[in-house]
Amino acid sequence: MLYALHDAMYRSAAPLNAAAHMIRDFWRSPLNPAGDTGLGRNLYASADLLANLTRRYGKPAWRINKVSVGGQSVPVTCETAWASPWVKLRLFRRDPAALEAAGGEVDAPAVLIVAPLSGHFATLLRGTVETFLTDHDVYVTDWSNARDVPIIEGRFGFYDYIDTIIDILGAIGRRAHVVAVCQPGPAVLAAAALMAESDDPLRPASLTLMGSPIDARLAPTVTNKLAEERPFAWFKSNMIYTVPWPYAGVLRRVYPGFVQLYSFISMNAEAHQRAHHRYFDDLVKGDGDSAEKHREFYDEYLSVLDLTEEFYLETIDVVFQRYLLPKGELAHDGHKVDLSALTDVGLMTVEGERDDISGVGQTQAAHALCANIPEAMRELYVQPGVGHYGVFNGRRFEQEIYPRVRAFIARREARLQASRERVRAA
Repeated sequence: MLYALHDAMYRSAAPLNAAAHMIRDFWRSPLNPAGDTGLGRNLYASADLLANLTRRYGKPAWRINKVSVGGQSVPVTCETAWASPWVKLRLFRRDPAALEAAGGEVDAPAVLIVAPLSGHFATLLRGTVETFLTDHDVYVTDWSNARDVPIIEGRFGFYDYIDTIIDILGAIGRRAHVVAVCQPGPAVLAAAALMAESDDPLRPASLTLMGSPIDARLAPTVTNKLAEERPFAWFKSNMIYTVPWPYAGVLRRVYPGFVQLYSFISMNAEAHQRAHHRYFDDLVKGDGDSAEKHREFYDEYLSVLDLTEEFYLETIDVVFQRYLLPKGELAHDGHKVDLSALTDVGLMTVEGERDDISGVGQTQAAHALCANIPEAMRELYVQPGVGHYGVFNGRRFEQEIYPRVRAFIARREARLQASRERVRAA
């Protein structure tokens, strides 16, 4: 019922949104002589703010058409390399001729960025993808909005997620360097262990886990405590709703993205209010650059997707309540996941000193759990002065974190190449 009411609210606001757009355009028009007066700028800013507050935020575009390599612009194309109803594997490929002319490595190692399936679209990692593109062609998991997947497609839970990661690595066709951002960490680690145990030739070459709840018992945050203190039945009764008509996934039970969004906004309500006050002031002053940065952030932040009931509840159960992976009790299709099977997969963990989603220690716990990975194939890094988002995006990610990840991948790739040459020589 809540989902239907929420949807009806947005539909009923459509006339108000249309009126706000008309008023905004009227006061912004260069033909309006009063547009640049104090009154005109205030009315324009008010109408623009109202238009943004009442509009629907759809899935953002990737908008990655080029990347700078060696100071030169290299065109980038995006294609779908593999797909299921639940995810599209996007491949961002740099133009080989332009890349060679810029002095870049044409046959660079493949990097798979596993985006979080936790309420926002994968485009939240646009900056992450752009940064990795300076040195690699990049695959990224572009997860579907559960409300748009017909119920005939069946379920998609935590264990299906593990299978999907294995299928994606198989589709890439060579040993990729996997970067798991936040939520995917436990499932990606489990998938890698299962592939290693079966001696799958396409198991990851390396794993970089960034701000991931590998062991959520350590340094618990507000989010962790909420998941632990509430009984499992509470989440099922209070967080799951039915997708209404006219969405393709009508009747599917989901954890709506708007529920999580409103929870996050309420946690930092004053900060969001201040941000919108600054935005209003920037519009009145004519500070277009600051206003555009605000729009870009909220276009992404307010664009949310739904998770299936089974994926959300199984994640709560497996990762945040029973801690099955760090306790060595996670089983997949009746087979226990054995992290000791990981012996030739490089492991890097990255955490943010001020992370209030995955506390410091939760991600680096992977090192103790993967006891058979040689020390020379490990790296543990905690970035000073950043929170959760700063672990994978922003200035410090670009200048301090990414160079370490790039060097880690290069070292692991060099070891792989040396191993292949020894095998050929034998």
